[in-house]
Amino acid sequence: LRALLRVYAEMQLRLKAAGASAGGKKAGGGIARSSSSSAVAFLTAATTTLLHTISESEKASYVGHINAYLAEDPFLKSALPIDPATDHIFHITKDGVLLCKLINLAVPGTIDERAINTKRVLNLWEKNENHTLCLNSAKAIGCTVVNIGTQDLAEGRIQLLADVNLKSTPQLVELVEDSKEMEELMSLSPEKILLRWMNFQLKKGGFQRTVTNFSSDIKDSEAYACLLNVLAPECSAKPSAMSVKDLLHRARLVLEHADRMGCKRYLTPKDIVDGLPNLNLAFVAHIFQKRNGLSKQMKQVSFVDGLSDDAQVSREERSFRLWINSLGISTYINNVFEDLRNGWVLLEVLDKVAPGSVNWKMANRPPIKLPFKKVENCNQVLKIGKELKFSLVNIAGNDIVQGNKKLILAFLWQLMRYNILQLLKNLRFHSNGKEITDNDILAWANKKVKDSGKHHSRMESFKDRSLSSGTFFLDLLSAVEPRVVNWSLVTKGEKDEEKQMNASYIISVARKLGCSIFLLPEDILEVNQKMMLTLTASIMYWYLKRPTSHSLDSENGSSCETSSTTTSDDSASESSFDDNAAR
Repeated sequence: LRALLRVYAEMQLRLKAAGASAGGKKAGGGIARSSSSSAVAFLTAATTTLLHTISESEKASYVGHINAYLAEDPFLKSALPIDPATDHIFHITKDGVLLCKLINLAVPGTIDERAINTKRVLNLWEKNENHTLCLNSAKAIGCTVVNIGTQDLAEGRIQLLADVNLKSTPQLVELVEDSKEMEELMSLSPEKILLRWMNFQLKKGGFQRTVTNFSSDIKDSEAYACLLNVLAPECSAKPSAMSVKDLLHRARLVLEHADRMGCKRYLTPKDIVDGLPNLNLAFVAHIFQKRNGLSKQMKQVSFVDGLSDDAQVSREERSFRLWINSLGISTYINNVFEDLRNGWVLLEVLDKVAPGSVNWKMANRPPIKLPFKKVENCNQVLKIGKELKFSLVNIAGNDIVQGNKKLILAFLWQLMRYNILQLLKNLRFHSNGKEITDNDILAWANKKVKDSGKHHSRMESFKDRSLSSGTFFLDLLSAVEPRVVNWSLVTKGEKDEEKQMNASYIISVARKLGCSIFLLPEDILEVNQKMMLTLTASIMYWYLKRPTSHSLDSENGSSCETSSTTTSDDSASESSFDDNAAR
């Protein structure tokens, strides 16, 4: 999927360049910009890394993937299969529909497909909505969409590696001997787990070398030949791959062996010999999915029992993990409770949301072997938290080192909340330094809905049980952008099924609008107070940062007056920022 986003980005650059040539180049020869597009902003940021040619092997692999998995899609079937020898892939993706479909293929249900604009002929605004929905949904499933470039191809595959973790494949406990190794396994990225699995199987076959990458270590196909003989000896044939000296011939025999196993493959013998890491990773992932060779009798199943968190904890962990990865820090995290224990990632996050707050001279960089060095990092994290006025009663640095879930989640919530409030403050109120409160956000939302003519639609607080129907958030989304909600798709929100449909639609519509959000439909159904606040604040942030709002302060006076009281009635917003920002 990340690779396909790269195709999408390059396609968009070609379209923009073509448009610039047709309409006359701007000063400096830059690519013409659309006035309102967050997708274009993303593309502009990516131009330094995307002005290159996608290899024919990679393009053929992406096309093969699309043809194999989306051939029966009702909307796309008339346009498929794509010919990999042409550039048709760049044309079929220009309306954003295909990429939205691919995101749902990677993580089903991420996008409510009712929110995708699927008319046969879309205008520019509708195409841009699909692009924005695609990018925000990609962030919501763990893709890094900041400065996407060739390096992203080696940084993780959402769909291919979806099962390479202990929750999806608990049989992976067979790779470890004790609880210490279990902790190490939990902290590994899916790619590293896949390498560990591969070496575990190779050891069974008597293979002498250790595979450390998906490039130079497997380009001679010896590791592949051994792996497939261990996993599927019944599919081997003569001559055996290991008996052949010619590398291309050996690679061809390996792929034929995989074909007999029923493995999908999108690489050629030359791709193996050339050591293309992204295509080889995809091949190994397919082998793992088809036949991992792990025991179904788990003697160490007790180690996995602790992974079955309650639903609330799991959802919050997911939201915070995706939010952290969206910030563009150097460390990609796979598990909040494991990856934050050394304090380093938290320092990186703090440096993003509160620039200059971290004393890097006092920080200990990973890998950190000594426990007290981890505690030092976590102590600095808490020190900064106190300076930011977080509530940190009865929490010590060692609690983070020990992976205390409750305290880690509590800290992360305050960090996320601080981030969104600072974004709002810096956007509209930097000149007078006024703070934004939760009640300011609440009052703004109620006033926007009321001013749109929905006088009876209101939320009393972020834990108002009526929010579970979804109707208030749809009213709010329609208030900030009347075109974005298709009311024929909205239900009354009375029955559980109707509420579920509305909740799913809300999330996709908000992302389509341009909001970067990480909640699930269940968070709306259960009225998760934290997620209700972040959803409302994200909609507010999108609305206030629009270019059309930039001059509103000067039209209404020299500065905005922001209420610091905690009242929740509409008068709070009228005396604070809504008169100045919400038109």
